[in-house]
Amino acid sequence: MSASKLYISYNQIHQLIDDAVKTYKLDTDFQPDLIIAIGGGGFIPARILRSFLKAQSGHNIPIQAIGLSLYEELPNAGQNGVPEMPGVQVTKTQWLNFGGADSLVSLLGRRILIVDEVDDSRKTLVYAVAELLKDIAQQEGERGVEQGTSGTEIGVFVVYNKEKEKAEQLPDVVMQRYFAAATTPDRWLAFPWDCTTDIKQHTELAKQSFGTDI
Repeated sequence: MSASKLYISYNQIHQLIDDAVKTYKLDTDFQPDLIIAIGGGGFIPARILRSFLKAQSGHNIPIQAIGLSLYEELPNAGQNGVPEMPGVQVTKTQWLNFGGADSLVSLLGRRILIVDEVDDSRKTLVYAVAELLKDIAQQEGERGVEQGTSGTEIGVFVVYNKEKEKAEQLPDVVMQRYFAAATTPDRWLAFPWDCTTDIKQHTELAKQSFGTDI
């Protein structure tokens, strides 16, 4: 991974997601009816994505949050020139909320879109899909549905896909519904929601990174 940072502004994220919805025709082709945001980087992109999808369909898509941790907890990681380093094993810290008045009742028959900020090693996305497939299989079993026949579809949306060899691969059927708003070489991406100092300065650095007014 290059040590140089690529600064990204909120305006860029907003525009990238808008363009991706139109390019991939997400509102008419895949038509997700459930968004699963991987925390914490997927939260803001998922919320922006929902707004653009609602603008086209008129419907608010429910968002569920899951917590998956892969990056090593290093002193000052992400600050003072210390990049976050990918870890070895994914850890589940929060999962889907089943049961209760304000929860997800069933995954069966849904068009599910998993959202994250970046596809780096792909380990986190592969883990999320694998765990989701387990839940789907369990629900099919509980309802007496033959495995794989419930019509449930899974897609993946990332703001940035790093062009690099991936440590793991998504199932082919999921890769057919893989949507990346942008691609980038293997660089350190500085997202605006990670900024802990001056967001105006961060935005100016993003302008310099891309050589354009954003």
